[in-house]
Amino acid sequence: MVVASPRVRFSPAPTGYLHVGSARSALFNWLYARHTGGTFIVRVEDTDTARSQPELTEAVLDTLRRLGLDWDETHHQSDRFDLYRVAAERFLDEGLAYRCDCSQDDVKARNEAAGGPPGYDGHCRDRNVQPGDGVVVRFRTPDEGTTGWDDVIRDRVEFENRHLEDFVIVRSNGVPMFLLANAIDDVDMGITHVIRGEDLVNTTPKVLLLRQALGDDEPPVYAHLPLIVNEARKKLSKRRDDVNIGDYLDRGFLPEAMLNYLATLGWGAPDGVELRPMAEIVQLFELTDIGKSPAAFDLKKLSHFNGEYLRALPVDEFVERVEPWIGGPDAPWSPDQFDRDAFGRLAPLVQERTKTLDEVPELVDWLFLADPPEDQASWDKEMGKPHASAVLDSAIAGAEAAGEWTADAVRALVEKAAHDAGLVGAEGNPQLAKAQAPVRVATLGRSKGLPLFESLELLGHDETVRRLRAARSRV
Repeated sequence: MVVASPRVRFSPAPTGYLHVGSARSALFNWLYARHTGGTFIVRVEDTDTARSQPELTEAVLDTLRRLGLDWDETHHQSDRFDLYRVAAERFLDEGLAYRCDCSQDDVKARNEAAGGPPGYDGHCRDRNVQPGDGVVVRFRTPDEGTTGWDDVIRDRVEFENRHLEDFVIVRSNGVPMFLLANAIDDVDMGITHVIRGEDLVNTTPKVLLLRQALGDDEPPVYAHLPLIVNEARKKLSKRRDDVNIGDYLDRGFLPEAMLNYLATLGWGAPDGVELRPMAEIVQLFELTDIGKSPAAFDLKKLSHFNGEYLRALPVDEFVERVEPWIGGPDAPWSPDQFDRDAFGRLAPLVQERTKTLDEVPELVDWLFLADPPEDQASWDKEMGKPHASAVLDSAIAGAEAAGEWTADAVRALVEKAAHDAGLVGAEGNPQLAKAQAPVRVATLGRSKGLPLFESLELLGHDETVRRLRAARSRV
């Protein structure tokens, strides 16, 4: 359903980081706004003044910027307290709300004594509780009837009002609850579509009742997104799972790859193609194409997406994107050891073999460190083999006698080393992989990495010979 000039909102709490699920909600709201030419609003839920700090809010907003999710309006609920308090007083005056001095222990004790279901029992509805310490304001829910809506994703959803407890709308410290703030803000800001996670379905009837109490007869279109689960099919949890979007960006996942992947968590284009530019996703995005089934957050699939995006970059842009990991203060070598031109020559090989940018330093550290990196597992595996010494002896002799130093020349001396060490197949062909392994560990430090011949060409003749000799003295 497309409404003229849709207005959607993403309402983050100032937690200090952007959760995977929140990022997906922000993205889907942004996509719908950009697809329809509507307005995307960021409305910060900072009514809990005890936990809301400007730096925590800024951290969330900064991650949205890093992802490229721009917004058209910004609002902070902490700036709108007066609106919420006026509404709460009005509800009290009209009998739509009442004050309550029951503690959680009081409610629990009464429920256990009566053998009733958990939740507030309406004890203070007619007690005329006066303002004071520990007193909250509760909304009086109807005793009969149902509250429901037609959800774009979940179809018709209804709740029996008798099962809805009288919920708190103002805390005992006078701070409005988010349900009241959201209901007022959605009405006041003309929100036409509420696109948010399935875990908030149970709050929707309460918000609808508050909207009715405010005199609103035109609720927004609701679309409750499917849950995001981990590989064990359990709800993604910040206590158990890696859910901080900023951490993924810091590890070298490209923002555009992350957005593309998040778009697949519940939504799919009619043609079934998942990897595609964001401009196409904006063009194709429809709320009606979002499914009900839980969406699995799969790190392997995300890494695959990111690898595809990295390989699609022009080489110059790839070098620019990886700069913070190789040329900055956090690189595993000092600035005077880093040779930008040398890395530029390696970049196409690196680009083909990396899935995240933080993998790059380990692929090229052998070039910028004074000695090959220490990888004891690789050393023990390759240098403990019977042919290792013979391969190194032949490789050293071949390198010292080399008239030129190219990738082809390196290949030729490794092939000869294979023959000299008896690493020959049934048809007389050199077993190149077996001969490469000790040479690779001796010069590049690890048993896996970039193509050996091109790497040693760049490392240079003299340094290659030095490292081969040093390794041979250890074997």
